[in-house]
Amino acid sequence: MSRSVLILVTHLLGVGHLARAAALARGLVTAGHRVTLVSGGRPAPLIRVEGATFVQLPPVHCVGVDFRTLLGSDGREIGDEVRQARIAAILAALATADPDVVVTETYPFGRRQLAPEFRALVEAARQRARPVAILASIRDILNPPAKPSRAEEAEAVLARFYDGVLVHGDALVTPLSASWPASPGLERMLTYTGYIADTTEPVEAIPSREILVSGGGSAASLPLYRAAIEAAALADMPARWRLLVGHGVAASDFEALVASAGPQAVVERARPDFPALLADAAASVSQAGYNTMIDLALAGVPAVVVPFEQGKEAEQRLRAECFHALGLAGIVREADLSGPTLAAAVETALARPPGEAPVLALDGIAGSVRAVEAAAQRAEDLAGAWTRLDEALAARHEVRLWWRDDDAVAATPALDRLLALAHRHDLPLSLAVIPAAVLPSLAEAIAEERQVDILVHGYTHANHAPPGAKKQELGHRPAAEILAELGQGLSTLRSRFGACCLPVLVPPWNRIDPALIGGLAALGFRGLSVAGPRPAARLHDLTAINIHIDPIAWKQGGGLVEPIQVLSQFINALEHDEPLGILTHHLVHDAWIWSFLERLFERLKNHANIRFLSAHALFA
Repeated sequence: MSRSVLILVTHLLGVGHLARAAALARGLVTAGHRVTLVSGGRPAPLIRVEGATFVQLPPVHCVGVDFRTLLGSDGREIGDEVRQARIAAILAALATADPDVVVTETYPFGRRQLAPEFRALVEAARQRARPVAILASIRDILNPPAKPSRAEEAEAVLARFYDGVLVHGDALVTPLSASWPASPGLERMLTYTGYIADTTEPVEAIPSREILVSGGGSAASLPLYRAAIEAAALADMPARWRLLVGHGVAASDFEALVASAGPQAVVERARPDFPALLADAAASVSQAGYNTMIDLALAGVPAVVVPFEQGKEAEQRLRAECFHALGLAGIVREADLSGPTLAAAVETALARPPGEAPVLALDGIAGSVRAVEAAAQRAEDLAGAWTRLDEALAARHEVRLWWRDDDAVAATPALDRLLALAHRHDLPLSLAVIPAAVLPSLAEAIAEERQVDILVHGYTHANHAPPGAKKQELGHRPAAEILAELGQGLSTLRSRFGACCLPVLVPPWNRIDPALIGGLAALGFRGLSVAGPRPAARLHDLTAINIHIDPIAWKQGGGLVEPIQVLSQFINALEHDEPLGILTHHLVHDAWIWSFLERLFERLKNHANIRFLSAHALFA
């Protein structure tokens, strides 16, 4: 099936980000898909975009590592007018492309200074009538976040808007966790596509046996070029040094390089036949950008890399170290760069005996195409599941729902977030509180809440089951001992919470020895809540109101259950003629669970036949 794909990319220094996005676009076109490539960086004449619809935004760029200051075509810092023009052009491209899939390059892992335009795109895509899969596209290694909050912000955006992350690398060589704090929730979103390498056309080597020096498309490579010219004059080798200078280097700097080059060095602008030159080079000298390292891996020539490390940039150093460990390149640190050190490193590389080339996953274009196609199908499947839920809800005269959250003990940021979620959707909430662990701060936190009920969550929430058995507190011990604890637990919570505390028992792990149920009424309990369809509305003089929908993947170690499965839980639960319970555990929610709950409660508002009931009303 042919899909429409929109890719948004902005390169600020070199052209590597655009080159990678363009390679992905060409791969999608070859696979029969319609592609719109929206570029926000400066025009790059050597980047091929044939077959795709190319949209050039009012271009921006940076100088050096000052990524906060965005400069326009006139070299001046851009203002609101340019920013709004870029957003308008992006949204116009979205409307024209009508995509099945939207891909944002780097964002939300980076491009913070351009966040408003990326955010405008993903928000508009999410609001479209038909399903749109949204993917982030990132290179193998990212520049590590300056502080933990940056990673948390990125995860919040991913959880709210995105369906997946394409990591253009190999997890066995450079897992994302090597450069970015990858939580379990983020890890579940990752698809390692392999490295993006355009291998569709064979490269015919141009005989040269030269030392080929390249530095990407920006002026950041000037120190490398200057050192290379000095090294060419010093090196004790017959090979000539050829410097390919990117078009981002100013004409005056280019002319200065030409003027300083001795007889052993040739200086010219970057050429489209770079792969052919590299294929027969005696050695390569370069920085350690993504595309350059893949070119080196494909060519298999002796190589020396000088990772870009100005400011706090660490991405190229981390990549260089990974590839050096594989025997693919020698390293000269930027702080050590000089003509003599570079000449010595090249001589060492040339003298190194050839070894067996490591096996790298270089099929990243095909892997990315498969991931894009799968994401489009998943988005359609998920949209279908939401529609089936809507239809199942609409088919019923009345749907009674309630919301129970377990394991509360104290005021925490997670509790604040839970209460805020309840406020936004005006929902009654039942907190199952652990009596032996409750702190005064919990009573203080809910003192002004009018829609929060307190339920008794066992006593200590301690597991007394033998090894190999399912976890259980209310069992595997003398009944008198357990019942005494439960009576104490009810008394403790009543003294802490007063009338907010209901005499309703919520067994930890939703398990209780059936022999105990008959003794609960004598302790003052009037209700029992476990999991699954209830066998009867009354059990030993107790009202039974259970939970049926749990979005947490407990058996997989936590995180969000596949949303389609949660929606199927909900649809199946509607077959039971009883109040249906939604269970949450605020203390273990990640960003994806919070986001799903937000979407679920928002969706349920659309149904006038749904009644959210409080525990007070249900157990009365």
